[in-house]
Amino acid sequence: MFAWIFIGLVSGWLAGKIINGNGYGVMADIALGLVGGIVGGMIFAILGVHAHNVVGAILMSTAGATALVIATRIIRDEI
Repeated sequence: MFAWIFIGLVSGWLAGKIINGNGYGVMADIALGLVGGIVGGMIFAILGVHAHNVVGAILMSTAGATALVIATRIIRDEI
């Protein structure tokens, strides 16, 4: 459980750095990172890709968090 939270924190921070702009703040980045971990896990599971270590989990979670940030910005007409 602690590892999931750590991966969510790291992926939220990375997604905030990848997507430039005003951002949503630290707490929102953390929340998007945690949810992005779930989204990234589902997306990559559908594609048949699984993380076998922490680095892979962080990359997958960051991809999910980045996709989630892009989706929220599209919905809020910020892009």
